[in-house]
Amino acid sequence: MACLLETPIRMSVLSEVTASSRHYVDRLFDPDPQKVLQGVIDMKNAVIGNNKQKANLIVLGAVPRLLYLLQQETSSTELKTECAVVLGSLAMGTENNVKSLLDCHIIPALLQGLLSLDLKFIEACLRCLRTIFTSPVTPEELLYTDATVIPHLMALLSKSRYTQEYICQIFSHCCKGPDHQTILFNHGAVQNIAHLLTSVSYKVRMQALKCFSVLAFENPQVSMTLVNVLVDGELLPQIFVKMLQRDKPIEMQLTSAKCLTYMCRAGAIRTDDNCIVLKLDHDLKHAHELRQAAFKLYASLGANDEDIRKKIIETENMMDRIVTGLSESSVKVRLAAVRCLHSLSRSVQQLRTSFQDHAVWKPLMKVLQNAPDEILVVASSMLCNLLLEFSPSKEPILESGAVELLCGLTQSENPALRVNGIWALMNMAFQAEQKIKADILRSLSTEQLFRLLSDSDLNVLMKTLGLLRNLLSTRPHIDKIMSTHGKQIMQAVTLILEGEHNIEVKEQTLCILANIADGTTAKELIMTNDDILQKIKYYMGHSHVKLQLAAMFCISNLIWNEEEGSQERQDKLRDMGIVDILHKLSQSPDSNLCDKAKTALQQYLA
Repeated sequence: MACLLETPIRMSVLSEVTASSRHYVDRLFDPDPQKVLQGVIDMKNAVIGNNKQKANLIVLGAVPRLLYLLQQETSSTELKTECAVVLGSLAMGTENNVKSLLDCHIIPALLQGLLSLDLKFIEACLRCLRTIFTSPVTPEELLYTDATVIPHLMALLSKSRYTQEYICQIFSHCCKGPDHQTILFNHGAVQNIAHLLTSVSYKVRMQALKCFSVLAFENPQVSMTLVNVLVDGELLPQIFVKMLQRDKPIEMQLTSAKCLTYMCRAGAIRTDDNCIVLKLDHDLKHAHELRQAAFKLYASLGANDEDIRKKIIETENMMDRIVTGLSESSVKVRLAAVRCLHSLSRSVQQLRTSFQDHAVWKPLMKVLQNAPDEILVVASSMLCNLLLEFSPSKEPILESGAVELLCGLTQSENPALRVNGIWALMNMAFQAEQKIKADILRSLSTEQLFRLLSDSDLNVLMKTLGLLRNLLSTRPHIDKIMSTHGKQIMQAVTLILEGEHNIEVKEQTLCILANIADGTTAKELIMTNDDILQKIKYYMGHSHVKLQLAAMFCISNLIWNEEEGSQERQDKLRDMGIVDILHKLSQSPDSNLCDKAKTALQQYLA
């Protein structure tokens, strides 16, 4: 039958057809079988990686002739095999190529080829069928039109590792619903494919695993059967668990986790006295161990790869399953579920979308109310991410009483919980309204704030300084807070600057002073404190540029001449020798420090 294309496409492509393309097709009609064979082999070499050549040959009528040769009883097996290889190569081109092949009824011809006794020819036909059926333009139903096809494919599974790989791949792509699952199941798919999971070929194992994932999807009958299948003395769920191990390829881990998830969802694996009951009283496995393994896997996979995080979250019902894990009776499963969500919460995109769509913050807040420290540490760390400025979950979390909860964590004996509590408060205070900042200060209490500023854990101290910086931002907020807590804050700043702290701690502290100096009335707390002024002067001359720059910010905010009282402040600082230091710093080899010093000097000249 002639292969027809729409006229506009035919004409546009024909205009580019070269003489050599015609030559390839002409050779297919040579009366000498050997010349035909050589012509097909030459065509095979010509189309590899060349989509333009593939399109030319299709338009010139190569496909019907190749299919004719493939089906002719008088054609040698070698010729038939080479024809199948060329057709497979043409199918690897564009989707239009596949449509053209389908129009020429390639699938029935290839399926007929599977009846051959020659294994190489069978493999070539299967490889071509695999390419066509995995194309999005190919209707899956074409596999099920002839009732004899599926049982014959099952029989071919034992022929070679290539037939196993290709057939499993065809099944996994063409199983799109309960009807297809039933057909494959009734023809022994489970029994015929199970042993392939232990194949020496990774490709075979992987395709077999994909088959089971599509067969078990929302299918209790298949799932109930899978739990009882033995492969080399091992139950199938045990094999799936082994495939979750970290030393296995990511694709294998993800797919085996899918299989186990679908089996749990179907009730084939259920929780009863913390154990998995495998039907007919086979080996007992802990249900929480399976779920824990799956959640741990997803947490590990999503830790550092945005694409994988997206793939996990977009897996149907996956977020619901993970969120449900937060309320599991098993502490280990709850911990694994929280770790999984924490890993996924590293994605800005997912924080803005999926985490909000599934209201993840609600069950998370419940977890934080009453849980062991090991869960609290991970859950509170995740809460830090949900409280970032761009997260839509931030507002409802605030309304649910998070301030009191987090302030409570800062009093924990566990330093990790203290860090996370103060870190979350720091994120909460970033660009927050005055009311939120006031709530934080009221709930935390000045006494606790200063206990944290003297905490022996460096991370706690740094995050507390970060909280103070965020609280002391925006002039009205700075002035308001300093009017009520100014004395205590200035005392704390003095103690830190006098203490034996590292560069980063002192830099943060000087930045807090710079923020205070940016206030309208708050800056007077610095100008009337000679001890603080002397410390700022000292750090302007420090050997570390970071501290010099931070001290420079303080001075710049104090002397800015557009603000009321700037002249008096400039005079006082000049009398302290600040201008002389600025002149020295304007010659600094550090360009940033040099520029800041010159800008400050201009305030005196304006």
